[in-house]
Amino acid sequence: MAEAGFCGLLLFCSLFSGLLFYINSCLENGNMTKMGERANFIIILADDIGWGDLWTKETESSTPWLNMLKLEGKRFTDFHSPASTCSPSRAALLTGRHGLRNGVTHNFAVGSVGGLPLNEMTFAQLLQDAGYYTAMIGKWHLGHNGPYHPIHRGFDYYLGIPYSNDMGCTDQPGFDLPSCPPCEQSKHSRKHGECDPKLALPLFENQTIVEQPLNLWDLTGQYAKAAVKQILTASNRGQPFLLYVALAHMHVPLFQYGFLNVSEKDAFSASLSDMDSLVGSIKLAAEAFSVNNTVIWFTGDNGPWEQKCQFAGSTGPFVGRWQTSRGGGSAKRTTWEGGHRVPTVVTWPGKIPPNTTSNALLSGMDIFPTILSLAGVQPPSDRRYDGIDITDILLHHSDTGHKSLIHPNSGAAGEFGELQTVRLGRHKAFYITGGAEACGGGSGKPEIHDPPLIFDLAKDEAEESALDPSSEEYQTVLKQVEKEREALLWDIATDNVSTADYSITQSAVPCCQPQNPACRCFTLR
Repeated sequence: MAEAGFCGLLLFCSLFSGLLFYINSCLENGNMTKMGERANFIIILADDIGWGDLWTKETESSTPWLNMLKLEGKRFTDFHSPASTCSPSRAALLTGRHGLRNGVTHNFAVGSVGGLPLNEMTFAQLLQDAGYYTAMIGKWHLGHNGPYHPIHRGFDYYLGIPYSNDMGCTDQPGFDLPSCPPCEQSKHSRKHGECDPKLALPLFENQTIVEQPLNLWDLTGQYAKAAVKQILTASNRGQPFLLYVALAHMHVPLFQYGFLNVSEKDAFSASLSDMDSLVGSIKLAAEAFSVNNTVIWFTGDNGPWEQKCQFAGSTGPFVGRWQTSRGGGSAKRTTWEGGHRVPTVVTWPGKIPPNTTSNALLSGMDIFPTILSLAGVQPPSDRRYDGIDITDILLHHSDTGHKSLIHPNSGAAGEFGELQTVRLGRHKAFYITGGAEACGGGSGKPEIHDPPLIFDLAKDEAEESALDPSSEEYQTVLKQVEKEREALLWDIATDNVSTADYSITQSAVPCCQPQNPACRCFTLR
């Protein structure tokens, strides 16, 4: 782990030299413009990160910049991603609405025609309409064709991958289980399991593919440079800004900055350190160009992908032992705590009390109403929202979060999007379990629970022993759980809801040069 920290320092020095170049150039040309009074927002979304991957004795040497964010801001210990897999979690974060409202209940594919329904409004669109400069860097996964592209969903600038970084080949593959071959150099390669050497991973800048296949090992540097440039652009325009950075870290295939020579054994810690260095570059750029008026919100889209074994992160104490003792996974795709409880911290110098912790029950859907409130922007009134404004929790000592959270099925047993698990205070009720693959291949028998399994997380954070259904505690909690679940389902049934287009066609697959093997192309920028 100490070696990973040293490698991270080397990486940061490399990234920081580029940052200094932009800052010095800006100062020499007299282009520094004082930002407006409105707050700036940087939302950093890590991919497949576990609650136990940050702020522990085992990882602290690998993540000095994220450790600094924790010391400078407020850490949230009971913060949950809106779903336990990519597309539905991101859609809910951007709209403040569950998948059963916004229409996104499972992942979009490489050949998806549609995306996040067009009548759904993202916080980027609302801030853009309010005069913010908006930019996105990283993974979108909410539709890449036509009007579903991020450029048409509220972002003035986009650089990134349209979906997950395992949904296409590269010439120098990262660490994955099973490992994948490089992209084909001729048109005679065959598919290896789930790996397709004919389908190259594209890098978009705005609506143009600038690199296909992209170079994973150079991605951190490209993202860092783009983030600095976008913050500088907003500064020169004198506009407040939104920067949404959806990282490829810690999703497989794992990678880190190219000059580091890392073994499989150290791949995860090196990638974690790589992510931390990118966060550090963004933090320094924000401080250099926008003084102290920037909110940085770091969180995750879901828990670790445990079937990837040594390349997956840690759920910490939230191991879902009831499920793992019966076979099957209890992290990504599931509604066990490890699937959706994610490391989260928010900083705002001079506003958020430093080095503080909140145990409030919160969700990634709260980002939408909170940043709009801080920006003085009203969301559309023709629909209902699941997120709450947590300004009082951020700025003061309130710990009043959600009374309840209801977690959707994200690819385990049951129907996509089905609200199958209810968190109510210290208790958590499961109506369906099983169906998610663990390291080693077991999926666990899908089981419907009627009445539901109920756990007391205050006494049993490992979710090992369900309450006795005949106990007074169980019966009291069950009545409250059923009331909360029925109320939300009725609220959704009477709301203005959307339906996503999940149709797939080959013509929707991003390909810049169809005549070349693996669609190869490269554009000088």
